[in-house]
Amino acid sequence: MSYNITGHTRLGGLLGTPVSHSISPMMYNETFRLLDLDFVYLCFDTAGADLAGLVKALRDMNVFGFNLTMPEKERILPFLDDLSPAARMIGAVNTVKNENGRLIGHNTDGTGYIRSLADHHYDITRGAMTLLGAGGAASSIAIQAALDGVPKLHIVNRRGRSWQNALRLADEINRSTSCQADVTDMADLNTLRCILEESTLLTNATSMGMAPNTELSPIADVSMFHPNLLVSDIIYNPRNTRLMQDAAAAGCVTCNGMYMLLYQGEAAFRIWTGMDMPVEAIREKYFSR
Repeated sequence: MSYNITGHTRLGGLLGTPVSHSISPMMYNETFRLLDLDFVYLCFDTAGADLAGLVKALRDMNVFGFNLTMPEKERILPFLDDLSPAARMIGAVNTVKNENGRLIGHNTDGTGYIRSLADHHYDITRGAMTLLGAGGAASSIAIQAALDGVPKLHIVNRRGRSWQNALRLADEINRSTSCQADVTDMADLNTLRCILEESTLLTNATSMGMAPNTELSPIADVSMFHPNLLVSDIIYNPRNTRLMQDAAAAGCVTCNGMYMLLYQGEAAFRIWTGMDMPVEAIREKYFSR
């Protein structure tokens, strides 16, 4: 069928900055077309925006919901009416559903990430995980990995504004799950080398290496990589980051954030509509190139 905007079309979208590179509009709008839903999804760059005023406008326009990317995943919290249990535990939101005027925050990043690992035949319970970063996406991944049975989690972060969040995250995991979590300063290269030696999964959940700064990598010393390490970067622009290139040269299997995007999008779509996304059709059209 053809897709047409009507007088009844409901709006959703993505808030954050930058957003112009996002594949989400194509993914969701094609899903709406395939399922004959009168919805449309757009990107809204929030650089310099009044987030409180923007959220009020979206509520007043009766949007069906919206997604959030950096840096809005945590900033959005005061402007929502309620949080899902997972979003409350994580302390960040990437999906908001409008339930009759009440905006409910959810987080699907972690479930999307863990499901994406299955495409690479990786079992989260098989060994220690090293996670770079402690922001919204990193927190979601860490919490979900702990809930799904990762035995040991090393959170690596710079001593900056998110350092306290890294400590809070490790404490929450140690109190609420059977996972053993600890925090390491990114500048402590000796400890970083030791934890990578025992890890079977390295996940970059920072923005280092994202376009346009594609020459950057959070792991400068390539001798830290070993062939038993799956190196995963949640960045998908570029699809082959400097981190992934260096890891592949050292014999590691690598993967980017494309399938995490697909599967967290599938979960968000189900939250908004109660329907299943046609995942294979969307994968074939937008994720196989």
